[in-house]
Amino acid sequence: MDDLDSALQCLEVKLDGANSSPQDMLENLTAPELNDYLKIFRPKRLTLKGYKQYWFKFKDASISYYKSKEESLGEPIQQINLKGCEAAPDVNVAGQKFCIKLLIPAPEGMNEVYLRCENEEQYSSWMAACRLASKGKSLADSSFQSEVQSIRSFLAMQQTNPNTHTDDSMSINTHSLVSPRYSKKYKAKQLTPRILEAYQNVAQLSLTDALLRFLQIWQALPDFGISLVVVRFKGSRKDEVLGITPNRLIRIDLGVGEVVKTWRYNNMRQWNVNWDIRQVAIEFDGNVNIAFSCVTADCKIVHEFIGGYIFMSTRSREQSDTLNEELFHKLTGGHEAL
Repeated sequence: MDDLDSALQCLEVKLDGANSSPQDMLENLTAPELNDYLKIFRPKRLTLKGYKQYWFKFKDASISYYKSKEESLGEPIQQINLKGCEAAPDVNVAGQKFCIKLLIPAPEGMNEVYLRCENEEQYSSWMAACRLASKGKSLADSSFQSEVQSIRSFLAMQQTNPNTHTDDSMSINTHSLVSPRYSKKYKAKQLTPRILEAYQNVAQLSLTDALLRFLQIWQALPDFGISLVVVRFKGSRKDEVLGITPNRLIRIDLGVGEVVKTWRYNNMRQWNVNWDIRQVAIEFDGNVNIAFSCVTADCKIVHEFIGGYIFMSTRSREQSDTLNEELFHKLTGGHEAL
């Protein structure tokens, strides 16, 4: 099935290219590329397979990968169109982990793919390329270098300053700085050096600059901006978690925290709330219908989240000063049962 999916996706990318104008085709021939060995991993249930190394080629808004550099002149193993995808960092500079988490739009939701880079330099270039491709832009776009520089600045925030000395003997109440989950997992003597190391990276900054750096790191976290609600899907016998983000809904297994399904708002046809039984029903393209009742929140909150995010997606930079209040209330309002 994986080979069939790969072949169909390659065909889709080629058909998209066939519909391009002559000018677009000329730009494609002269557009810059990225070529290098990367590792790829596709999370699937009941699998223990890890990352596998391939030769990758990044051109236009798609990634192709081959068994080796020598075979890159032939047909790729798979070609992935990144337009409309989501690229999130999965990075730990201290542990030399430089991964890119890609969520690729698919008829059944979103396919998850991880790319692993060898170093900061490689990661910065490929991450910048993925971000531009998600917006339909190629490497020839003028913002590519500024995007690379922005990613390098983010990585620099996580690096330890070698000119500073951390006093591991300093007494720190780690319980007030670390979540209970990590307090149980690690001892105080393990956490203290890491906390002091992070502190030294911002010790010379003003309060405002330190807060801005904190916000930048926070916003770059993979799970940033996800609001979680416990729900019960129609036809299911167990509670699950619904993640609500600015552009998609995520169905998450409550027991293990694994993503089960993803639905994007741009594939949504309509949504309704049955105020009598407090149930939200949503229809997506491809005759996909879901319905759920909320366990830990009122269904009105979920309704307002969805309507609010869809309203925000309709606004452009030119319209930022004007607010269509009628449309906003139409999308977020509702008539509850009396």
